[in-house]
Amino acid sequence: MRHFAVLFSAVFFALTALCAAAAEDNPFDRYPIHFAEIDGVSIAYQDMGQPDGEPVLLVMGLGAQMLHWGDTLVQGLLDSGYRVVLLDNRDAGLSQKFYDLSAPPVWWMLVKQKIGLGGEPPYRLRDMAKDAVGLLDHLQIARANIVGASMGGMIAQVMAAEYPARVASMTSIMSSSGAPDLPEAKPEAIEALAMAARGVESRAQRIQNGIFISRAIGSPEYFDEAYARDLVERVANRGSYGPGMLRQLQAILASGDRSPLLATIAVPTLVVHGEADPLVPIAHGRDTAEKIPGARFVAIPGMAHTLEPKVSELVLRELVPFLQSQRQLAAE
Repeated sequence: MRHFAVLFSAVFFALTALCAAAAEDNPFDRYPIHFAEIDGVSIAYQDMGQPDGEPVLLVMGLGAQMLHWGDTLVQGLLDSGYRVVLLDNRDAGLSQKFYDLSAPPVWWMLVKQKIGLGGEPPYRLRDMAKDAVGLLDHLQIARANIVGASMGGMIAQVMAAEYPARVASMTSIMSSSGAPDLPEAKPEAIEALAMAARGVESRAQRIQNGIFISRAIGSPEYFDEAYARDLVERVANRGSYGPGMLRQLQAILASGDRSPLLATIAVPTLVVHGEADPLVPIAHGRDTAEKIPGARFVAIPGMAHTLEPKVSELVLRELVPFLQSQRQLAAE
């Protein structure tokens, strides 16, 4: 009996060690989630890496959570020595939801935009940029490299234009200037967007919808259903909120054409875009780079509108050298 107890203890501690090692493979589980009160709005964030590392602030897109950056990209930045700060935008993830504000359906917002009807949105991209700057204040970070994906790229653009002293560099990924003459999303991508905004009560249905959306806007060449399922399940564990996504879409549409704003950006800028993006076609990325003085544009073959592990590796090949080059220039 005593031998059995010893054997059981050995197996138990071995399994515990294996589980701990597995958790350590995921940077989102290695670091705690914190909350900052920014002008009365509760913003969830994670602060990863060495406190004295050069800060990189990652800002995600429409309806997305910080988890959507993926383990590969975040770990790649940590391995390169950066302090990585991530946040959930207002109305998404674990950040504050604005339950008492209106959230019209996607089709109605798109129709209103086409016929020139506006209306004041609950908040604007400028407010979301202020949330991000407020988080830097909260963490006592004077300047950071800002990396934004999709709507997060738009928020990064506003930060670079309106808070240049706080931005060491700006990277805009799969984003847009909002110019009205740019190509529209493919119909299947718009349908995926509408599906994401629809709330469903069943967790199982949310997961199935998430996988469908990941396939619809993801990279056909790199899509991995097992990875998509794992990510969607982790996102579901933190919660999902369709109306918040609709209000964020209102903020994007209300910001209109940011071309004049982009022309004022003077911080070092990298623009990365996928050649296979069905939601924000690659012409949006080229246009963004052309309108930001001195910006460098990189097109990634096969990349669509998600950051699968293989896509993240391709992005890191461009992003890390860009960040390192800015560090070298600052040191000279």
